[in-house]
Amino acid sequence: MNQKIFIKTFGCQMNEYDSNRIFDTVKKIGFEKTENYEDANCYLLNTCHIRDKAKEKVYHEIGRVKKIFRFKTKPLVIIAGCVAQAENQEMLKREPYIDLVIGPQAYHKINEMILSYSKKKEKNEETEFDSISKFEYLDEIKNESGKVSSFLTIQEGCDKFCHFCVVPFTRGPEYSRPIKQILDEVKSLVDHGTKEIILLGQNVNAYRHEKYKLSNLLSEIEKLSGVKRIRYTTSHPKDMTEDLIEIYKHSKKLMPLIHLPVQSGSNKILDLMNRKHTIEEYLDIFFKLKEINPNIEFSSDFIIGYPGETEEDFEETINLIKKIKFINSYSFIFSPRPGTIAAKLEFIEKKISVVRLEKIQNQLFQNQIIMNKSLENKTLNILVENFTEDKKKLFGRSEHMTPVILSGKEDYIGKIVPVKINKSNSRTLFGEIINNSDQKVA
Repeated sequence: MNQKIFIKTFGCQMNEYDSNRIFDTVKKIGFEKTENYEDANCYLLNTCHIRDKAKEKVYHEIGRVKKIFRFKTKPLVIIAGCVAQAENQEMLKREPYIDLVIGPQAYHKINEMILSYSKKKEKNEETEFDSISKFEYLDEIKNESGKVSSFLTIQEGCDKFCHFCVVPFTRGPEYSRPIKQILDEVKSLVDHGTKEIILLGQNVNAYRHEKYKLSNLLSEIEKLSGVKRIRYTTSHPKDMTEDLIEIYKHSKKLMPLIHLPVQSGSNKILDLMNRKHTIEEYLDIFFKLKEINPNIEFSSDFIIGYPGETEEDFEETINLIKKIKFINSYSFIFSPRPGTIAAKLEFIEKKISVVRLEKIQNQLFQNQIIMNKSLENKTLNILVENFTEDKKKLFGRSEHMTPVILSGKEDYIGKIVPVKINKSNSRTLFGEIINNSDQKVA
């Protein structure tokens, strides 16, 4: 076909992984990737349904594309991802500019859909849940990401049914990939230059395949010499089992940052959310891991202004943040997702939620500032990933996932180097590489 595809990705890390695998797939029918709208024969928007007004953002984006191609040949327009799953046929009816709609469990059918459209010009949607066929198909196509740090989806879907969340309806029930399939993909990534593997899942620590759990998978990846660092996200407190906690006693490659969304510091609100865990259980996980390794830090997600949240509930969230000192966390005002139980509840007044969010974010930012300030004049192991956008500096990350800007040559990319941290702000560390190989790291 010798055509060019432009892929724009909204949302989570799993969508980034999906977009990479979609491109690996369409390469097989002759597509090249372009970073310019204007050059595209095919425009693909990989969508996310988690945040407010996700659907309207899709139509706004399509409007932009229509303007760009007003006096040019119209590209093939494909909507993929969770909005596609939720809206399916409705998207084709509402916006005639859209040609194909494909849900996140049907990416293995994308080439067939594109080729069929090129012949018949018939609009189509494919939104069946078929994770097994999808990953069996993708297993035959090498993941050639080539990035120093690469995402790898090991688990999809969710069986938790939190009352605010649309994921069970857009990604389907929990499905875990076979361990051999995952290890083969890890090896392929390593062969193409990957040093750090970030395992992904809607509930990544719910991974179960035959007799294997996430702890077993982590142990197997640890054995691969080309892998230097391992991370996983996003976890659910209910699945933070003893065997997974024990891994931190032995692993040399598992990074000491745990992203474990708590959502609220109030047991009452957690119950209303149907989170299936309590603050006491969450703190038990925290203290067990801190006892194993005091260097372990936590990040989290918080929903502010959930229906029923009182000032007392909110203060309990503030107190939890002060106690655990979360770093690199995300916080959002509750926004109702269509079809969820929470969407039918009585909402808190918006201005109250805005004030609460500001307080939460100030506390979270303060935690980050204190943490980053404490690292100044210390030497950390930094995995160098690439150049900064202006190509003047190198970019890497600490063991706690904190961005680091440093000077250096291209030769350092893909290597873990000791870096002395000279200064910091709330989000980023700045430093210089220590050339003395005997230098101890913090």
